[in-house]
Amino acid sequence: MNDTTSQPALPDRLSVNPRSPHHVAAIFEHDIGIRVNGKERFDVEEYCISEGWVKVPSKSLDRRGQPLLLTVKGTVEAFYR
Repeated sequence: MNDTTSQPALPDRLSVNPRSPHHVAAIFEHDIGIRVNGKERFDVEEYCISEGWVKVPSKSLDRRGQPLLLTVKGTVEAFYR
C-alpha cells in the first residue's frame, strides 16, 4: 500500500525543470499524475492548478536546445499514483 503520510503536499504550481523557481525535488521522489480536462497527460513539464494550465513540450527546439512549451488550458488535477 502507499504510505500517504510520507508524501509532501502537492503545490499549486510545479515544474519539472530544475532551473525553475517552481521546482521541488522532494515531490519528484514519488510518482505524480496530472489530469487535464479529465484525461491523464504524461508529457507535462509544468502545471498551475489555480490558473488552470499545463505546459507541454512541442517538437520544436529553442536556440539552447530546449523544447518550446505549449500552454494547454483547462481543469487541472494533480495526484500521487
